[in-house]
Amino acid sequence: MTEPLFNNSSGGKLTVKEAATEVIAFMQAEPGRSYKVTIGTDSEVFDKTSADFVTAIVVHRIGNGGRFFWRRDELHKLYTMRDRIMQEVIVSIEIAKTVLSYLRQFDTPQYDLEVHVDVGTNGQSSKMIQELVGMIRANNLEVKTKPEAYAASSVADRYI
Repeated sequence: MTEPLFNNSSGGKLTVKEAATEVIAFMQAEPGRSYKVTIGTDSEVFDKTSADFVTAIVVHRIGNGGRFFWRRDELHKLYTMRDRIMQEVIVSIEIAKTVLSYLRQFDTPQYDLEVHVDVGTNGQSSKMIQELVGMIRANNLEVKTKPEAYAASSVADRYI
């Protein structure tokens, strides 16, 4: 099975490596600036055990715009909300680690990398916050939850 491709703003299709390369080029265009690279995934159930997952890679030039890339993936055998949210985090961690490995290969300006999780202190998923944050931190990644988790709750959510 081939890996889903990321979409860019002009409708182009990119591998995760190509998306990371565009992130790097965006950052190198203005090396004196600071950047935030965020990865987040959101999902929506479309039958009892399947869901669409949208993952976003966002690069924000602090104080001056940004770019984003997104991909859709269909996953099956997700029987509970917990399964689905755990899978969102697993997908985000995998993409974040891949993007980070490419960023580390190049001379990039100062950046922070965060994984954004579409859970907050309200609702059923609030019971999972500590566990999800722990999973991400165990992978040596920074994490944000709602309302600060815009890569998942705004960008990825827009394409679900």
